[in-house]
Amino acid sequence: MQISNVLQRKAGGPAVATVPGGASIAEALVLLAEHRVGALVVSADGVHVEGVFSERDVARGLRERGAALLDDPVRSVMTAQVHTCTPDTRVLDLARLMTEHRVRHVPVVVGDELAGIVSIGDVVKARLDELETEREQLVGYIQTV
Repeated sequence: MQISNVLQRKAGGPAVATVPGGASIAEALVLLAEHRVGALVVSADGVHVEGVFSERDVARGLRERGAALLDDPVRSVMTAQVHTCTPDTRVLDLARLMTEHRVRHVPVVVGDELAGIVSIGDVVKARLDELETEREQLVGYIQTV
């Protein structure tokens, strides 16, 4: 299964919640809550990926700076070294990348333009669906032999 299949099955489709790097962390937290997501792609134009802002970034920042962090810009805590994938990436390959680099959200890009985002939950669900399909095929085969 490819990431393009995962994006098609997502409830929100390929839509991605973004935030400008200059927005305050408090503003970004509102967006996380409104969109009911764990991460936002940091992008000035909604097309080019500058970073990823996640709940983890907030937790780390609060530990280091305390509540004053909320007034700081998103770019001050975002993850700037972003791992991306393409719609053609295999789910298993992305699962491996996410595990090796300990990331939970990976933007999907076509060329250098944002085309979606995949979470670890999306990857796990896709893998479970694949395994269930394989199980059903094996059971069907065994029953016909």
